[in-house]
Amino acid sequence: MSHTLGIRQAQKQKTRQALLDAALALLEEQSLSSLGLREVTRAVGVAPTAFYRHFRSTADLGVALVDEALGSLHPMVRTTVSSAGDTDERIARAIELIAGHVDAYPAHVRFIARERSGGVQPVREAIRSQLVRFAEEVKTELAKDPEAEGWSDDDLLMLAHLFVDQMLITASLFLEARESSAGPEERQRVARLAALQLRLISIGRRHWLD
Repeated sequence: MSHTLGIRQAQKQKTRQALLDAALALLEEQSLSSLGLREVTRAVGVAPTAFYRHFRSTADLGVALVDEALGSLHPMVRTTVSSAGDTDERIARAIELIAGHVDAYPAHVRFIARERSGGVQPVREAIRSQLVRFAEEVKTELAKDPEAEGWSDDDLLMLAHLFVDQMLITASLFLEARESSAGPEERQRVARLAALQLRLISIGRRHWLD
């Protein structure tokens, strides 16, 4: 009996993931607010009623996509602001990690970039909640750095939000470069710009208490 239940659970999880994958593929050409559940189930090859065994609505599916796109990024985001290495090493590490993530998961990056200000409120709120978590985790990492001595929690959180926002901007620019016809020169331009912007934040950080 338990073996049968295990097979059913595995099949259910497989169908759920197939619905997420199909929706993500369809969202490359449209926003979530225009996505119909029949489009998704047709792409998977299941009846529309099967959708409701996994998600309450397309908005609920969108929230699950947010968790899939951002939930696994918390260790990477903390790594980008780790105190290991000097400023230039940290910046280079951060840019390399962001570029690598965009190359590995372009559809997820596109989805977050589009839906962050999209028309589906639960999805916007889910993205905002994840970004708040990122900022809190980055603040914890920043507080470990000797440069944080004398900083208030509010100022550290403000700095953390600056880093998180910059990571999102950089990811979006790498995605645009990836999809443009400009070639590797555009990618190099994005990397140089990101390095300058992160360096500017770092310089401001060192002189904030002045």
